[in-house]
Amino acid sequence: MSKFIPLSVPNFEGNERRYVDDAIDQGWVSTGGGYINKLEKQLAEFLCVENVAACQSGTSALHLSLIESGVRPGDVVLVPPLTFIAAVNPVKYQFATPVFIDCDDSFCIDPVKLRSFCEKECKFDGKSLTYRGQNVKAIVVVHVFGNMADMLSIMDIAEKYGLKVIEDATEALGTKYIEGRYAGKYAGTIGHFGCYSFNGNKIITTGGGGAVTSNNPEIVDHIRFLSTQAKTDPYYYIHDEIGYNYRMTNLQAALGVAQMEELPEFIRRKQSNFDQYCSQFDGFEFGKIIPFRKGTSSNKWFYSLSIDRSKVTASMREIIVALGDKGIQTRAIWGLINEQKPYLNEITYKLEKAPYYASRILNLPSSTQITKEEILYVADGVKKLLRSLANG
Repeated sequence: MSKFIPLSVPNFEGNERRYVDDAIDQGWVSTGGGYINKLEKQLAEFLCVENVAACQSGTSALHLSLIESGVRPGDVVLVPPLTFIAAVNPVKYQFATPVFIDCDDSFCIDPVKLRSFCEKECKFDGKSLTYRGQNVKAIVVVHVFGNMADMLSIMDIAEKYGLKVIEDATEALGTKYIEGRYAGKYAGTIGHFGCYSFNGNKIITTGGGGAVTSNNPEIVDHIRFLSTQAKTDPYYYIHDEIGYNYRMTNLQAALGVAQMEELPEFIRRKQSNFDQYCSQFDGFEFGKIIPFRKGTSSNKWFYSLSIDRSKVTASMREIIVALGDKGIQTRAIWGLINEQKPYLNEITYKLEKAPYYASRILNLPSSTQITKEEILYVADGVKKLLRSLANG
């Protein structure tokens, strides 16, 4: 194989090594140090919010948000089935019950079905929403692949029924509305909580790591407190609450500070690369590139080709393996969470679009350093393969 084009890899072309070396030289490598504070300030300024807490991962950000939302054992949380399982696992950490609501054509939770579930399946006494006697407390909204969910409709539903909205913006740092009621608002800054991930494949990375914000800056302070083992008195190690080891390290934050300096350029490249893919697949008879929501400016983190299953019946595994043999790394969209072993017995609501897209979405290489020639190679390889499979 003469060429290998990875799906999504980190890009370190700025001050990453310099800042990490500086953190090491200072001796601040754990959960204290100036780079953590600097990264939190950078994120707050970029997102136009008052307060951000850096934490260990996007998963820990979601868990802390559920805690602050008052989700307790036995409560119900409305979640999407078409996303990475980490978006839903924290619901189980709280011994709460997930109910899976279908997605729409953006891959994000469908507000029409969300409203229908609340109206037709639940009871509302004017103050609290219940489902089969259990309190419905929150909605986890995932901005899948950097595509903004329909936050206008979702927030209206949440306000009507008194639900907390936790935005999983782990894939959507930099995505924002450019029209309408939320024009200028970034993913993760519209709901009650916003969670971000800096995993190795995200638009910026700290290796691991994440961050959380809220529409109440005091709550972010409490989240930061919980993330550092809820230490009330640092001198005598007094703890008045159950805390967590969820704080980001200074080494990770040093990497993140450098990455934040490059974020606007990374977004520009992602958007440009998406346009090139759209051009390459324009008019392709066996699949189409899925667009992003109108009225938004997306970070376009991941690119999705929807394969026409009436013409190409080969399994996604066969397609991915064949492309891998050509040096093109691709990925299927996730297996539906409600079909995973830990969730087989959970409630689902009108799942139609989620299984439809799960059977046909192929994610294409999307690294910020991918070249025009590599995009052409990927597009040409995918088109040739699907045509051969269709003809075969």
